[in-house]
This record gives sequence, structure tokens and C-alpha cells, in this order.
Amino acid sequence: MPSHADIHACNHVHAQCENADLVVAAVERAREAGLRRTRALEDVLHILVEAHRPLTLADVAESGQLGSGADRATVYRLLTRLEERGVIRRLGLHDRSAYYTMVFPGEHNDYLICNRCGKIERLDIACPVEALETQIAQQSGFASLYHELEFYGVCPACAEA
Repeated sequence: MPSHADIHACNHVHAQCENADLVVAAVERAREAGLRRTRALEDVLHILVEAHRPLTLADVAESGQLGSGADRATVYRLLTRLEERGVIRRLGLHDRSAYYTMVFPGEHNDYLICNRCGKIERLDIACPVEALETQIAQQSGFASLYHELEFYGVCPACAEA
């Protein structure tokens, strides 16, 4: 259970935060990965945790939830550093806007990505690769093995057009 001081990561801007413990854990993972705990870092992580979906740089920078007053360049630098350190994951097509989503230890999401419009949807199925990942880890001796699974195709809206 986070202490009152830890919940500061959410309360400094947001009166009600349903996921305060996840934000606190994300901030701590970022700190352990070598990032300084700043209000801008807390704000960006809070926005990503609360979103429950991948967000673009614009979504984060223009969310109205950056109590720190961080500008778009600062948000971009934070997203890049968080991605480099494995706290968040970058999704999307390389010629379109990147989307960022939280990485929670022990959990992952798989995605469908439209080749035409870039729409991203989380797959709501049991991941078919988890058993294979366990087998590979056991046979190879690799530790902390993970995978990222993205399916590319044409979404129903683009298929109709």
C-alpha cells in the first residue's frame, strides 16, 4: 500500500486517482532505471497509466493534465527516455505517429494495427505466445524473457472505404 507521501505522485495535480499505486510503481521503476523524479515525469506517467490505451505524443502533451507545465519537447524527451529504459512501449507504424503505452511488470498487451489509418486496438484474447515464451526461457536459460506481439492489417472502417 503506498504511503501518503507516495500518493503525492497523483495528488499534486489530480484530486482523484484510481490508479495511484500503479503511478507510484511506475515512478519508482523510472527512478530505478536512472531517471530523476520530476513533476513532469510524474505527470506523463500518470497520463499514460490513467489512459488504459496507447497515446500519441500529442495526446500526452495536449492532455491538459500536465500540471508541471512541461512543453511538447520535454514530453517527447521523457517518452523517449522512458521507452529506452523499458518503462513504456512504443507502438505503431514507423511512418505515422508513434503511440506509447505503459509496461507493467508481469503483464503485457498485444495489439492490432491498421496499415492504412494507423488505428491501434488492444487484443482482448489470451496471448497464444505465453506458453512458447516459457518454453523458450526454460530451454535457452534466458532470464526476464518477454515478447511484443503486434498484428498488422486493415481495420473494418478502412476496408469499407
